[in-house]
Amino acid sequence: MEIETDGFHLRLSKNEITAELLQQFKGTAGQPQGSSNESGSTVSEQEDAQTSQPKTEGTTIKSPMVGSVYLQPKPTEPAYVEVGTHVHKGDVVCIIEAMKMMTEIKSDVDGVIKEVLVNNEELVEFDQPLFRVEED
Repeated sequence: MEIETDGFHLRLSKNEITAELLQQFKGTAGQPQGSSNESGSTVSEQEDAQTSQPKTEGTTIKSPMVGSVYLQPKPTEPAYVEVGTHVHKGDVVCIIEAMKMMTEIKSDVDGVIKEVLVNNEELVEFDQPLFRVEED
């Protein structure tokens, strides 16, 4: 919908983003889903490309909440687990801090840690993969 009167021009549109708006938001927390970037592809197309990559074998331990992940109990102590560590169901693999509350994240399976997918003190999102475990 467009309205123009006495040198004033107003245009309303749904689900459209202009290059000018894109420049204003460049460098902020992110682009709206489905918006175009400089390469012309949309955010949702990029996400589809990432999810269409082959999945690796094993069970994924995911974050149950948003927070900061800690891979070791204290800065001076070794990590709970590393690649190659054998874990049992119920073993603590990391801690997530949310609102000053520390929550232990435990393995759901017996197996060997094949991949650590996060860095210490990294902010993680809900359902973000943390570890890949190859089950026994």
